[in-house]
Amino acid sequence: MTKEAVPGVDDARGWNERLAWAYGLIAPDPTERTVALARLDRARAGAQAATARYNEVWYPAAWQLPFSARKRAAAQEANTEAASRSLPEALWARPLPSDISTWPGLPFAVLYLEWEARYPQEWTEHAKLWGVKQSLIRQLATASGDPQLRAKLVDLVDLVVQRAYRCKDREYVRVARAVDGPDLRDRLAWSRNSQNPWARLHAGYVLWLLDHPEIPNTRRVWRTWLADLRTPGD
Repeated sequence: MTKEAVPGVDDARGWNERLAWAYGLIAPDPTERTVALARLDRARAGAQAATARYNEVWYPAAWQLPFSARKRAAAQEANTEAASRSLPEALWARPLPSDISTWPGLPFAVLYLEWEARYPQEWTEHAKLWGVKQSLIRQLATASGDPQLRAKLVDLVDLVVQRAYRCKDREYVRVARAVDGPDLRDRLAWSRNSQNPWARLHAGYVLWLLDHPEIPNTRRVWRTWLADLRTPGD
């Protein structure tokens, strides 16, 4: 978590050179998304092959001779390089800095979550990793100070409350609390009064939690709130 970024590799330019194509994953144009998805599939296949080679070199079968330190180092480097060109592998290929707001990979962490929010079926088919989703949401909730990032996080919360619940969506309450403000509340209020039943339900719950910051966001709290909501006369 404390490793410094490597100039030319882990700086913003390096990330963009490797992954700028990934913005096609959230493009409104289906054709552009199809192209990006095909490239992602190739990148992930390459990353998986490099990982298999890495495991073969570092953890050889009993009948194999031990590999040299040079081959092990080469396999490790190839594995990291291949991972850096794929999503979500690039998001864990190298340790994150202690302050994620300074991390050059941050735009692609947001992109990965926005992709899941906008096109959940494509995300599920091509790059589903619930643990990565959960980890990224939790980390982003600690880095909401930057105005541009905050705006993106408000957009994410707004997108997520519009749909049926998906695994780890509950973590977005952390983000909502981190970016709480009139703009977010206005959008949640609009969703709560919309014709979308999921939006009405989810936005109402998030607004209630924002009004009660002392209450933890647990499954029990959710079930209790839901039961109270459905109790006649309340």
